[in-house]
Amino acid sequence: MEERENLPIVALIYDFDGTLSPGNMQEYSFIGAVGMEKEEFWAETAVMAENQDSDNVLVYMLLMLEKAKQTGKPIREESFREFGKSVELFKGVKEWFKRINDYGLEHGIKVEHYINSSGTKEIIEGTSIANEFKTIFACSFYYDKNGDAIWPAAAVNYTNKTQFLFKINKGIFSIRDSVMTNSSIPEDEKRVSFNNMVYFGDGETDVPCMKLIKQLGGTSVAVYEPGNEKKLNIAQNLMKQDRVNYLCPADYSEGGKLDTLVKTLIRRIKADEDLLKIRKSEISNF
Repeated sequence: MEERENLPIVALIYDFDGTLSPGNMQEYSFIGAVGMEKEEFWAETAVMAENQDSDNVLVYMLLMLEKAKQTGKPIREESFREFGKSVELFKGVKEWFKRINDYGLEHGIKVEHYINSSGTKEIIEGTSIANEFKTIFACSFYYDKNGDAIWPAAAVNYTNKTQFLFKINKGIFSIRDSVMTNSSIPEDEKRVSFNNMVYFGDGETDVPCMKLIKQLGGTSVAVYEPGNEKKLNIAQNLMKQDRVNYLCPADYSEGGKLDTLVKTLIRRIKADEDLLKIRKSEISNF
């Protein structure tokens, strides 16, 4: 096998809520910690956003800060990470990463995993799978000199999610960087081809990323919570509307539909890479 550094890279890019986890990450412990029910929190977010024609993501972040302040317990990074420990994951998620990484290496492919989410980065960093990701692109907070969260540092909504696909394409791992993101780089010098990207999402907020990846030659997969008819209908509509290539239940267990699909995609991408090498070799002989 080639040295790992020289292997083609496949980027598996995941939304988080509804994709790797059954619910919104704030619902597992944060919302209860500030004395609210999840329905109450999201309803208040919607009203605030509508009243001032605001971005829902920025408003939910503001509301998190306000509710925490009202409890007299400002939130710190370690508080968010503690909340992350209670986040539930779909069946098979914990074992998924190593199995798929190993399968990739067996077939001459280096697999990397990325998060592209409107959820809270600090909460994701507290989950049991945080170390599996090359980079976590998600909302985050700015902290004062005391370490208290006081302001949104980054807000990721359904449209600006697409910028992170281009960052992955060019090998940029910072949200702040905009110069290199907009710079012109020859296609054969980009770190991860769009053809080698697989995007996993569960709903309409993932549509811009799903559509873009599909249009640029990658693969988009709609996942849905097993047994949840509403989520299944959303995934089926995404398929009917030609937004995604495939739909699968969010079961990451070995031998399941999602496992079989991704392993097949890895083999296909490896074959495409091998064919590209043959073509380049032939061209170089002219």
